[in-house]
Amino acid sequence: MGEMSDRFHYVYSCDLDVNLQIKIGTLEGERQRPDYKELLDDPMLKFSGVYGEECSDLYVTCQVFADGHPLSLSMSTSYKAFSTRWNWNEWITLPVKYSDLPRNAILSLTIWDIYGTNKSIPVGSTVIPLFGKRGTYRQGMHDLKVWPDMLPDPSSNSTTPGKSKDHKDQMSKLAKLSKKHRDGHMLKVDWLDRLTFREIEMINEKQKRDSKFMYLMIEFPLIHYEDIEYSVVYFEKDGDEPLVYKTIPDLVQVPDPEIDMENLVESKHHRLARSLRSGPTDRDMKPDAKTRNLLHEIVRYPPTKTLTSEEEDLVWKFRFYLCNQKKALTKFLKCVNWKQPQESRQGIELLTRWSPMDVEDALELLSPAFSHPTVRKYAVSRLRQADDQDLLLYLLQLVQALKYEDFEEIMRYNDSTVDRKDSVSDTNATEKTRTTSVLSRASSNESILHALGGSSPSQSESPESKLEREMDLASFLISRACNNTSLANYFYWYLSVECVDPNGLDVKDSKVTKMYQHVLKRFSQALFKESNESRQRRSMIARQQTFIDRLVDLVKIVTRESGNRKKKIERLQALLHDQEACKFDFSNFEPLSLPLDPDIKICGIIPEKATLFKSNLMPCKFVFKMVEGGEYMAMYKHGDDLRQDNLILQIITLMDKLLMRDNLDLKLTPYKVLATSCKHGFVQFVESVAVAEVLNQHTGIQSFFKLCAPCENTPYGFQPEVMDNFVKSCAGYCVITYVLGVGDRHFDNLLLTKTGKLFHVDFGFILGRDPKLLPPLMKLTTEMIDGMGGPNSEHFHDFKKLCYTAFLAIRRSSNLILNLFTLMVNANIPDIAIEPDKSVKKVQDKFVLHLTDEEAVQYMQNVIDGSVSAMMPVLVERFHTIAQKWRK
Repeated sequence: MGEMSDRFHYVYSCDLDVNLQIKIGTLEGERQRPDYKELLDDPMLKFSGVYGEECSDLYVTCQVFADGHPLSLSMSTSYKAFSTRWNWNEWITLPVKYSDLPRNAILSLTIWDIYGTNKSIPVGSTVIPLFGKRGTYRQGMHDLKVWPDMLPDPSSNSTTPGKSKDHKDQMSKLAKLSKKHRDGHMLKVDWLDRLTFREIEMINEKQKRDSKFMYLMIEFPLIHYEDIEYSVVYFEKDGDEPLVYKTIPDLVQVPDPEIDMENLVESKHHRLARSLRSGPTDRDMKPDAKTRNLLHEIVRYPPTKTLTSEEEDLVWKFRFYLCNQKKALTKFLKCVNWKQPQESRQGIELLTRWSPMDVEDALELLSPAFSHPTVRKYAVSRLRQADDQDLLLYLLQLVQALKYEDFEEIMRYNDSTVDRKDSVSDTNATEKTRTTSVLSRASSNESILHALGGSSPSQSESPESKLEREMDLASFLISRACNNTSLANYFYWYLSVECVDPNGLDVKDSKVTKMYQHVLKRFSQALFKESNESRQRRSMIARQQTFIDRLVDLVKIVTRESGNRKKKIERLQALLHDQEACKFDFSNFEPLSLPLDPDIKICGIIPEKATLFKSNLMPCKFVFKMVEGGEYMAMYKHGDDLRQDNLILQIITLMDKLLMRDNLDLKLTPYKVLATSCKHGFVQFVESVAVAEVLNQHTGIQSFFKLCAPCENTPYGFQPEVMDNFVKSCAGYCVITYVLGVGDRHFDNLLLTKTGKLFHVDFGFILGRDPKLLPPLMKLTTEMIDGMGGPNSEHFHDFKKLCYTAFLAIRRSSNLILNLFTLMVNANIPDIAIEPDKSVKKVQDKFVLHLTDEEAVQYMQNVIDGSVSAMMPVLVERFHTIAQKWRK
């Protein structure tokens, strides 16, 4: 950087390692219509824009040349519909840098009109040298003469010059005088300058009207640093140093696919394909029938499938055609190379125009596959459309998705940030000021790029800017949780589980833990700063935490108690009465929401009904007194990680909702599970009997139903709705446990209610893991079929039909389920952590997405038949029954 005088500040072109920007402004003048002879010679002319009543949809392309050869690819303005005048008002970034410009660089501009269905014709063209005769890069606005029906001539003696070389031309004289005034070479008198420039504008307008030419107004950027305007002066790098000849040969790299190097040919093809397909003609491009089918097939791909480079290029080519298909958005975003500024900018621009995606599909954008902050904020903007009940279904995964956010951004948030309301974004937020530091060589290229902005920013905010100001995921979850008791309850406990830092975590996991601790702190502060109602929620959560802490201490005392199970139960009941020993009155405390189910208000535990189950860990069964009267039973497990059960019950609850949407009520029993730590948690207790006990005490399942719900004058001797519940619940759980790959199924973890509902418990083995040899794909036994009336009964046929229907219904939402499992890959779920890279694929394989619906029904029929005829599960079940008897 140097200074020639007090008024001239400059920077060398070789020091600006950023891309050129040109602003395309307006096009003035009238187009000359072809005469009738031309129209007769070429009838297609009547379909061009020149015969339209309004301004036709023109576009401008620009390219940099030197010595008649192009220095960059051609760039074009985006599509814009015009009515009364041609006004683009658009900055275009050219793929060439200031430091790469030679002294004789020329900018060529061509105006195009659509001609026919797949062709463009030039309206006119013009060229202008980028550097003036003294080597200074051009600045400010310029009106360029457009030479009609000609392609640009970028030679030194161009036949399409934008600036007239005629010294007698009045417009040229006035332009030079204006430049002298701007550069400070003329005395400035404010009132006289205003009159003069108004007169100059009137003269220029008259000259344009009298001329047969059209004029294109463009603008070159101004560079400011610390309120000082700088000019760019052409200078070659190391131009002051003596020339030294070097004989070191150039190193040539040859791509070798065996050593994982970049294939230069493929990379260049990819860049050229994207560049050539970035023009406005893409907007009207329609695929043929074969390509359309291929595009629809790509859109239907599951979220786990990686697109090939050819598929990516195809989606990119027809991105405007796909804009109206909301399901195609994630596929398009996967095609964008976010490291390339051009593609990134186009990706964000199209993101704001795309048909808004469904909330369920937006979850995919929060996975680790999408790291661009604008994309993730767009996903949050879609989540804002979900109501609180739907948000509860995904909350467990959304808390896990925080691991893929920008930790630094989350940690940067001030306490005041959480005061923002979810319902309205702050539209009056101060616009980000443009970075003006362009002269510091240590500054990044991006900051320089933003500095080259030219005129003042527009008052109307672009959709891209609005997306950038959208809430991040953490702020969104905090805001919604502050306004809903259930969300606040589960959000707190999901966070608290992640805030525990077990021994042996590496540095990266420690950062994750600190991030969750920070989010929990922000959530607590937000609850305090919000309404009085939110402060009550904060107080409730604090009392819940105290209750859990005291409960953990209680269970530890009972665990250390010597003696058999009976003595431990007596000790448990005594402690529940002893307020001093527990430092908490468990039998009668201030009403609080049960963490397991915040809709339930409890005020005490009934000591006499507390007991311990027969198992190694001896979980506690507590009967809580409800504030509104009645009792609520729940198990409290200590020493057991319930996060896997928590996940499976959440998915079962979700699947139940999905089936209900299709008017398919399969009488499921999605009981509640909540891990309050990685070592303890609650499980809702449902009054039921294990199938093993039913078969021990009765001749079969039907005899159990006859005892529980007898009814004469019915085919089976019990109430018809009991059979209906049994058949539907069997079908629902058979399909769901098949999809989730639930293992270790035996009659002790299959339970029956007195109303006939069958349900599964204990999900210690999922995703195909099973301790037993050759497990069936579906837990369906002859005892269960006999309960339906036998393999030839009408109820068993109904069961199979329900299985087919339920499988197809859940299969239609496979993307949602796969997205949820993708977000749980790093959640420290035991059976996912074993093979995290394969866990989602295991679920996907169960959906057999490569089959049609008819083929999927046939497949499910084979699964049912294979499970019924399998002999190994029968032997394993008998061995398990014998082992259980010996254990007792």
